[in-house]
Amino acid sequence: MDFTNFKSIFKTSTQEQSKNHSGSEPMKKSLSRNINDNLQSLQSIYSNCSDVIFRHFMIYGKTKAVLIYIDGLSNIEEIDKSVLSPLMELTDKHSLTLNELLERKLPVSSIQKIGTVNEVIEQISSGNPVILIDYQATGFSVGLAKWEKRSIEEPTAESVIRGPRDGFTETLTVNTSLLRRRIKSPSLKMISLKIGLQSKTNVIITYVDNLADSTLIEEVRNRLERIDIDAVLESGYIEEFIEDSPFSPFPQVLNTERPDVVIANLLEGRVAILVDGTPFALIVPITFYSLLQSAEDYYQHFLVSTLIRWLRYSFLLIALLLPAIYVAILTFHQEMVPTSLLLSIAKSREEVPFPALIEVLLMEITFEALREAGIRLPKQVGSAVSIVGALVIGQAAVSAGLVSAPMVMVVAVTGIASFTIPRYNSAIAIRLLRFPIITLAGTLGLLGIMLGIISIIVHLCSIRSFGVPYLAPLGPIKGRELKDVLIRAPWWSMRSRPHLTGEYNKYRQPPGQKPAPFKDPD
Repeated sequence: MDFTNFKSIFKTSTQEQSKNHSGSEPMKKSLSRNINDNLQSLQSIYSNCSDVIFRHFMIYGKTKAVLIYIDGLSNIEEIDKSVLSPLMELTDKHSLTLNELLERKLPVSSIQKIGTVNEVIEQISSGNPVILIDYQATGFSVGLAKWEKRSIEEPTAESVIRGPRDGFTETLTVNTSLLRRRIKSPSLKMISLKIGLQSKTNVIITYVDNLADSTLIEEVRNRLERIDIDAVLESGYIEEFIEDSPFSPFPQVLNTERPDVVIANLLEGRVAILVDGTPFALIVPITFYSLLQSAEDYYQHFLVSTLIRWLRYSFLLIALLLPAIYVAILTFHQEMVPTSLLLSIAKSREEVPFPALIEVLLMEITFEALREAGIRLPKQVGSAVSIVGALVIGQAAVSAGLVSAPMVMVVAVTGIASFTIPRYNSAIAIRLLRFPIITLAGTLGLLGIMLGIISIIVHLCSIRSFGVPYLAPLGPIKGRELKDVLIRAPWWSMRSRPHLTGEYNKYRQPPGQKPAPFKDPD
């Protein structure tokens, strides 16, 4: 076999695929003055597409024209009323030029000239009907897009205790309007992009001018423009392309369904990415501590918010280390346990055939499986299966002598602790890291746990999110920004914004706003 010939054929095929994927297609040719040529090109492109409608009609009773739209994406009632009726009723008595015809006779707010086949396809796919007229090398896109959309509802993935209860939807224009309602200043900027060779997904970069650093905005745009993929169906596609450390289990992009969370981050100098077709917006850059903060922290009294934050940090350590510490003490360090407690644990483990390491791994894997099953099942039965299933299986395992009762308690407390982490993707990172730390504890004891903790801290110190250290402002330490990390200082005390990248607008409010006690004039 001639491998040289085979390699040349393979190379040619690969080059052709790359050329096709990069978007160099015949659709980019200009429109012809002959309407039949344009129709032939478009009908060949939309062959076997029964939902693409070609509506032929006459202007002045003698000029051929065609209206092209996709059934289900365009407002058919307005097409009949505002486009077809005015144009088909024209006679020679009007004798208007084409521009006058469209400006005076079509009661439509948005009419755009287009000159290529690719632009026609783009407008039709966006729901805007396109008018092609004979002897005209330009078409006209009419802004009559309309499709079914979900109403604004409370976010399901982020429960709201106090604060706005409206959440993003899958419609990009609705999401941008929710942001505009909260920032009524023209300093809220939005840059539009299209990503995906097939999907042509609309993506918007939004930021507040003079607050977000220009270097950060340019970096976000460059990373998005480098994405070359067939389709973007959810913001998670984009998230994996723009992360600094893609192999890290810790998220470097914050996703949220809540407009108030996006606005709060924009006012701190961050940049948000909105993707059409998903209610989840992306926020960059982020830090490890921002994943442990909730929007309600800023709506409640600062003392309550500080207490809740300390509770989260404590339960974060419990979710990560409690099973590992239990295994290490039972396996290597029994002398650390009080005698009465040690005797009680030994009595409960008398009939258990497995060592503590196998016992905890068995229970943890079962608990994670039940939690995943509860998420995937229908809502009516999902919560019942996850809670009742855990109780039934735990009790049955203890009765059968497969696990001990203290182990069930340890796993249950660990599961509850993981639910206190407000961000789902950061909770998953803790759940993933729990297993290697348990393995280290079962083989090396407390020394293994310390090695695991040191490895995690070193890894966190090496991560950056769009140039911002992941452990900032504690690593490196920035004293001014510590008011919103381990504690939540009162609003009148948090005068300065966090320093993210480059130059920034330092202060969010003037000094001297601390409430003063009332003084009786008498």
